[in-house]
Formats: sequence, structure tokens, C-alpha cells
Amino acid sequence: MSNAPDIVIIGSGMGGATLAAGLAPSGANILILERGERIPDDAPARDPWRIYTNSAFRSAETWLDADGTPFEPGNYYNVGGNSKLYGAVLIRYRKEDFDTLEHFDGVSPAWPFAYEELSPWYDAAEQLFQVRGDAASDATEPPHGRPYPFPPVPDEEPIRLARHRLEQAGVKPFSLPLGVDIDRWLEAGRTGWDGYPDLRCGKMDAETCPLEAALAHDNVRLVTGAEVTGLRKGDRSGRIEEVAYRKDGEEIVLTPGVVALCAGAVQSAALLLRSGIANGSDYVGRCFMNHNATAMIAIDPRFRNTAVYQKTFGINAWYLDDGEAGRPLGNVQLLGRVTPDILKIQVPHLPRFAARWISGHALDLYLISEDLPDPESRVVLKDGKVQLIWRRSNMTAHDKLVARTRKTLRRAGFPLVLTRLFDGRVPSHQCGTVRMGNDPATSVLGPDCRSWDHPNLFVTDAGALPTSAAVNPALTVAALALRTAETIQKDLAA
Repeated sequence: MSNAPDIVIIGSGMGGATLAAGLAPSGANILILERGERIPDDAPARDPWRIYTNSAFRSAETWLDADGTPFEPGNYYNVGGNSKLYGAVLIRYRKEDFDTLEHFDGVSPAWPFAYEELSPWYDAAEQLFQVRGDAASDATEPPHGRPYPFPPVPDEEPIRLARHRLEQAGVKPFSLPLGVDIDRWLEAGRTGWDGYPDLRCGKMDAETCPLEAALAHDNVRLVTGAEVTGLRKGDRSGRIEEVAYRKDGEEIVLTPGVVALCAGAVQSAALLLRSGIANGSDYVGRCFMNHNATAMIAIDPRFRNTAVYQKTFGINAWYLDDGEAGRPLGNVQLLGRVTPDILKIQVPHLPRFAARWISGHALDLYLISEDLPDPESRVVLKDGKVQLIWRRSNMTAHDKLVARTRKTLRRAGFPLVLTRLFDGRVPSHQCGTVRMGNDPATSVLGPDCRSWDHPNLFVTDAGALPTSAAVNPALTVAALALRTAETIQKDLAA
């Protein structure tokens, strides 16, 4: 391939890899630039002490918080992006998430198009990621054009019993749609998959599904260790004419026909700000959203949790309606097992025997509420470093979700319920910084994920999402990327 590829894709995470898969059959000359490397086969992928204590898979990068204090973000730079360590929940935004929604503390605005526009791309993304699920198990599930490719991952016996107890307490858990071949995963080590890096052994992530499909085509090439340093526009055309990246100490300049930025919500915004482009609206970096998220551990001395994996069901009983004021609260889903080691890492002063007892008698949950878009919640650059100024929103709904879930768990026979609210250092589904919309004055991208300012620049990572909803965004990012691939192919054919 020359230094003038038809398409340059920056990032190999969920958005970049899926875009590449959608574009590969076109025959276009495609170059994917990834700043990280593949996670090696001998990495300590099932060792919680290496994952959660000394950051074996995170970079040494630091960002600044709103006060200017440095912190180490929980983001990863490797082939496959953050999806290498995600929980593999591949759930659709609800149909109502595409419309205007009134919340306790504000409004979630409508998308520039309705759910029906993205529905066929959701279907395609579920096929690409080989999703295991049961659409009939969730009353809030939007219409599908085709069924899930595989049946849901089954509950282990303790989780089946917990599901039954919750049903008796008045809620109807649903089977989480998951991108995991559970048999292959467990053959490589008997752990859960939530938070553990995948070494190409059963988790359906950006590397193992779309990137593998894209690289099967001779017209697609991946360059690792390639950190993009700048995008440069032409003086008259407005098009992005150059992409500069650094590899092994050398700066290389490309002159592509199309540029797709997929470096993640924070890094995509930072690159645009460094490059001084795509910001005619002054919205690059604004409307940063990070789900309000709480970890919850429900303990019952009579309950014996011997499950190896437990992340198989969720609860959407209060997703659209709290049952009282008619306002949304959010989603509840099981976490991967909080094993004694993980509990000890998170609470160092806890005696090991206590960690073993708690873990053995607990059900671990993850509660998500929507973070509303706020132009003052943003990513900026300060002395060249990323500064994350996150302004929490919609905490009334989140507090109500925590209270409602705690009450339900106690009714289900779990008398002790412990919680921890995640802070800004934990990337709880970062999105919104390069948002799409119908109005160029309040968005960075048009409804087709194309920059308003530069006709050959697209963004297909979570930065493009105009709202965060209250479910995991990975499948929505993948669906948007496949939809954008069709748009780009039409451009190439014109």
C-alpha cells in the first residue's frame, strides 16, 4: 500500500474495526492505524492481581481532572481497544432512547433519526458479533428484523436460583445479549469474562470479530504502534488532506481520500482539538457523558454462589418508568464475579477470610443510569494534556435506581446490600464528545457521522453518540459504524 490509501481508519476498537469490516468488501485500499499492539498470548489475562493492581494492560498515560490533578484513566490502548476487556454485553438502545425523554434532572434529546433507521444495522452487528440472546425475555426490547444468532448463555445453578428469587420479589430478569462463546472461554481458564482481557479464546470483541473479518481481505492493512499526531486540512477544499502519525520514532504522513476517526470518545476529541479542525460549532469535546454507575453486592448467608461466570441476566423493570413519577431510572445487570481476590484488591484492609465469605454468599450487580448531555461537561487540552471536566447529571434517577434495587434485593432475601459509586477515573461508557445531530451549530457531525466542516472526515466511535441512554453502548457503536460504511462506499462510487 502507498502513502495515499483510499481510506485511513484511526483506531481498531469497536467503531474502527467494525467500520473496516463494513468497508473491506468494497475493494478500497484501507489502512488501519492503531497506537497500541496486540495483547500477547502469554499475557497474564486471568490474573486479577496483574489486571486490577499494577495495571498490566493499561498505558502509563495520565489525564487531568477538573481541578487539574493528574490521574491514571482506566482506558486501554491495544488492538481491539477497550473491547478487549469489556463485559461483552451487546444490547440495543431501547426504541424510546432515540426520542426525547424527560428525566428527573433534565431532558435527554432526540437523536437525528428514529430507532427504525438503525434497526437493520443492529441486526447486522448482532450477526457479526455472534450475539447470544433472547429478545422475548425483555419487555423493553425494541423490534428486531431477525433473531439473535445464538440462544442466550445459560445461567449457572446459583444464578438460576437468584433469578427465580428476584422473580418472586416482583421483577422479571431478562437474559443479557452477550458476545461470548462460553465453552471456549472456560476452556482457557475458569473465570468470568467481565474485566478480563481476551486472548482470542471466546470473547466476541472488536479484534476477534470485525477486525479478523476485515483483515481477511487483501485490501486491508493494520499498522500497530502508530500514534496519530495530527490531521491537516486543505486551505481551500476543506477536506482532510493529510494524516500524520509516529511509529518507531519516525513521523509518517499519509494523504488519504477518506479519514475515519475512531480513537474513542476522549482521544478522538483530543486529536481534533490538537489539529484545530472540525470545530466550527465549538462542540468538539463538549457533552462528554459517562454513565452514572454503581457496583452493588447483595449478601445472603444462606445463598451459596459457586458460579464461575454470572453475568447472564439484567433487569429493566425501571428502565423507562419508575412506577411512580413515570420517569426513567436505568438498567441493572449482573457483574462478573467479584471473587475474593478482586474484593481484596478493591478493599485492601478487608481480611482475606472475610473476602472469601462475602464473595461466596453474594450476588454482584452493576447499576447504570443515563448521563445527560451538558456542553460544560467536556474534554479540553491543558498544556498539551487531556483534561476531563465531567459534570455529573441525573443523579436523582440514579439514587432512586439504587434505592429501588436495594429494596427489591432485600425482598428477594438478601438482607445486606453494599454499594460503591464509580468516579470519573472509571470509564463507564464514555461518549458524546463529537456528537452527531441535525444542527451544525450544536453538533460536530451530521446524521451520517460525517463532519459538518470536512466532507471526507467521519467519526464512528462512541464520541458520535448524541445521548448515553442507560445501556452498554458497544452494539450501538458497531451498528453506527456499519451504517457509516455504506455511506462511505456510496461516496467512493460517486
